[in-house]
Amino acid sequence: MNVPVNEVFATVGESGIREVVAAFYRQVPDDSILGPMYPRDDMEGAEQRLRSFLVYRFGGPDTYLSERGHPRLRMRHAPFAVNQAARDRWVDLMTTAIDGSSLADEVKSAMKVFLADVATFLLNR
Repeated sequence: MNVPVNEVFATVGESGIREVVAAFYRQVPDDSILGPMYPRDDMEGAEQRLRSFLVYRFGGPDTYLSERGHPRLRMRHAPFAVNQAARDRWVDLMTTAIDGSSLADEVKSAMKVFLADVATFLLNR
């Protein structure tokens, strides 16, 4: 049975989300598709923003909203060419990060479905 998306935080806390996001960002700099899309001088900031968004979206504190406002994901990603290849690679790296985590299988499943849907939503090319 899957954990509802808005209850992931209650199940894994910030440490579980931090584990996944950190594992994802360890893969990004050397990736041939995603690496060039991320600012090398702000990888830490990018990691923090994704972590904060996921904490909020998975049912944790709404710090993301107070710091950045409404997510407006399409607007924030508009400057980047999010084509099918970029979307698929993002999902692949995130899946690798999730699969390598210590989270329960039902949490992993909920995260994968949600994040794949968000990645598809962000296609803009």
